[in-house]
Amino acid sequence: MSNFPFPGLNIALTTPFDAEGRVDLDRLEAHIERYVAAGVDGFVLSSGTGMHVYLSREESDALVARGAKIIAGRATIIVQTSALLVEDVVDRTRHAAACGADGVMVLPPFFEGPTDDEGVFAFYAAAAQGGLPIIGYNVPHAVGVGITPELLDRLCEIPNFCTAKDSSGDLAAQTDLIRTGRPVMNGADPLVPYALLAGASGLIWGGANFAPRTCVALVKAAKEHRWDEAREIWRLLEPAMNLIWQGDYVQSVYAAAEITGFGAGKPRRPLSALPADKLETLKAALGDLAAREESAS
Repeated sequence: MSNFPFPGLNIALTTPFDAEGRVDLDRLEAHIERYVAAGVDGFVLSSGTGMHVYLSREESDALVARGAKIIAGRATIIVQTSALLVEDVVDRTRHAAACGADGVMVLPPFFEGPTDDEGVFAFYAAAAQGGLPIIGYNVPHAVGVGITPELLDRLCEIPNFCTAKDSSGDLAAQTDLIRTGRPVMNGADPLVPYALLAGASGLIWGGANFAPRTCVALVKAAKEHRWDEAREIWRLLEPAMNLIWQGDYVQSVYAAAEITGFGAGKPRRPLSALPADKLETLKAALGDLAAREESAS
């Protein structure tokens, strides 16, 4: 869709933390500038990869305000405004709008919330009062609520609801969503080239934190239908993207970014750094990505 507002690679940005586990806003400018220079199309601030659920409201708001000011129109800005109370979602969304965000990403009701289509529809209809385009976040294995093709059709009738980010990790289920003709964004790292081939409208990609230039090159090749080249680039990314999806996702992204020169510190509690054995496995999966990223700078 030519008028889709979030095409290409939207990086689910890691949040920088200092040695004491505090949000490090002083590091944020240099952190963002590296990804702007790499050519990413958009940023997701207060993302899941950036530990949204472990940021206080005040921390998230400050991160969004500073991040949007740094990006300053050079890339699209999406803000995760997920919260248990829909009133909080609306408030967070209005704050994101005031900071200049282009859209928001919102989980469906979770933690003993409604699981029927009517309840999910009502939730997003209320969340739409925040005034920004909404990306529904489909991650059923984590929240217990799934967006089906039938529900996606209904949700897209809500003013401001524009797409679903599918992080189910199930390519068949994602293609079912794509066949509705509605825009769908891929959020599952191991599926990136296959989702693009299937017609995904855009990507929200956490693993891009540790190999942004290589990921940008892959997306560019796919956009230009240079599929043989895209497959060769994917061979470099695939081992690490598959590995991080198997568990310890956030910790692995933070660790991999440290290795490849895009570090944001360690994840904050309750998450901890990867143990030595898993770190060695991750280093092996990264292969030559660190060298490739450096040579492409």
